[in-house]
Amino acid sequence: LASNASEVIASQYYSRKKTRKTITVALTALEGAAAMNNTFCLSIFMGLIYFRGLIWQYSAETMAILGVQFVLGFWVQKRIMRATEAMVIVMVFPLSLVFVAGMESLGFD
Repeated sequence: LASNASEVIASQYYSRKKTRKTITVALTALEGAAAMNNTFCLSIFMGLIYFRGLIWQYSAETMAILGVQFVLGFWVQKRIMRATEAMVIVMVFPLSLVFVAGMESLGFD
């Protein structure tokens, strides 16, 4: 949240106007910030593991992050979002935790 505070503040400003266009701008800004934040943090993490010669034990977590990004990337391409679809998007985080637990139980580290 701290690294994307400007996007959050701008999105709050746009969403207060409560028009279709401003809410679309707010959601698009937040979606872009989330994708960039995930990509940036994952690349830093992978770089640290590579350059420090650490043991890779994060396959399940990496698959979950990439899966969430791809799923949400396709999901948010719709022109109209409904409240039920928002609930599905909110459920992606708990489902990704279940995915990681399931993958680790299957032997992925």
